Amino acid sequence: MVVVSGSNSHVLAQQLADALGWEHHGLETRRFPDTEGYIRIPTEVIEAVRSEPVVLVSNTFPDSGIVETLLMLEALNDVRHGQLQNLREIGPQSLPDVGKGILLAIPYFGYSRQDKRFKPGEAISARAIGQLLSSRCDGLIVLDIHAPQVLEGLSVPIAFTSAMPELANHLQTTVEPDFILSPDKGAIDRASEVAQTIGCEFSYLEKTRIDAHTIVHKAKNLDVAGKRVAIVDDMIATGGTICRAAEALRNQGATQVHAACSHGLFTGGAIARLLRYVDGVHATGSLANARDVISGGPALARGVHELLEGLGLDSQ
Repeated sequence: MVVVSGSNSHVLAQQLADALGWEHHGLETRRFPDTEGYIRIPTEVIEAVRSEPVVLVSNTFPDSGIVETLLMLEALNDVRHGQLQNLREIGPQSLPDVGKGILLAIPYFGYSRQDKRFKPGEAISARAIGQLLSSRCDGLIVLDIHAPQVLEGLSVPIAFTSAMPELANHLQTTVEPDFILSPDKGAIDRASEVAQTIGCEFSYLEKTRIDAHTIVHKAKNLDVAGKRVAIVDDMIATGGTICRAAEALRNQGATQVHAACSHGLFTGGAIARLLRYVDGVHATGSLANARDVISGGPALARGVHELLEGLGLDSQ
């Protein structure tokens, strides 16, 4: 079986291929002078794509990632269905249809935080993107999506997978935390899984969302005096939530504070801001970032195996 990727997930696609013991091939991607995208499956990869199920690894962030993902899915569908007609009449113009077998693995699902309406007339963007992508593939693997329920009811099966086991192992090896903190109730499941794996204490902060742009956090009295604390979340964007939590932890006597997440967006100078409050920042490479220290390949591999098993396809 084969793993393919475009321009935004090459490293993670190779990690996935290594974890599965499969081949990895890069697809040809470039930009025209007017910034429009161009996609092509290299001739030497066509037979591999047709002979077995194929996993495309691609992010839907930033917006250009959505377009690139759709174009790659279109090309994969054409090749698997044998639609190879081209204006220069290079090679066979058609081949037998080999049927279904295109899986899309999304390390970071862009728009995942736009999972509900706060005001009438708002688009539930995460659902719209999910419906668009599922129309061009036979199954989805999604890594640590913010709210999995937003993708319920899609036309293809979905495997939700998590890098929390790898994140826990990394923290246990490098930080040896005594306490895991979730920055809000939404991250409780992930953070508590990390705490349980490590075998340390756990708690969370209260968060109230006022509207789509305003969040209020309420610090709790935490038993962190003299302890090493790791704040665990699914993603870190500006880092503001982590900084406020870290400040509260310091005030309550924590000796070290670390921030860990699956998705390191790190927008607007977030890393520099974070390092004024925390002792370390740890993330997977679901998005290219300067704190990529945790491989996301094993987590995606678990999702691929789950999906292939559910589809009745041999993943060995």
